[in-house]
Amino acid sequence: MTLLFFADGETFASGAVGYTYAPVTVGETTNRIVMPIEVEGIPTLAVLDTGAPYVICSPKVASDAGVNPTAALERKTMLIRGMRLSGFVVRMNIRLVAREGDNLDVDATVFVPDSEYLWGDFPSFIGLGGFLERIRFALDPNTDTFYFGQL
Repeated sequence: MTLLFFADGETFASGAVGYTYAPVTVGETTNRIVMPIEVEGIPTLAVLDTGAPYVICSPKVASDAGVNPTAALERKTMLIRGMRLSGFVVRMNIRLVAREGDNLDVDATVFVPDSEYLWGDFPSFIGLGGFLERIRFALDPNTDTFYFGQL
């Protein structure tokens, strides 16, 4: 795998990770881009969703990472996958773990739903707002590779 560069030789991507393209829940038929990340050091899988306004962290992963709702920047109710979910917004470190090149840590804006029961088996989501807008990224569907780098 080769990392990406601009025409002048400047680095576009400093890291790359493989992703899978498959449904993420039982009974779902729509393929999604799913890649490994770390949330406050906790390894998990996340769906790449450029329509999501934030990183949306599974309540279980947030709990495992020691996130405390009292540290919330604000409380919100969001429509997620057809459900109105109450939760809170916090800042968290999300790490893209490179298969090649360097890992990338992003201080991300993260929505955490209150109810683990209502969230069910959904994975976490990486959104455009608060995360992808803060990095350079590119996809290569021929090799199922997600390239990333600092802006």
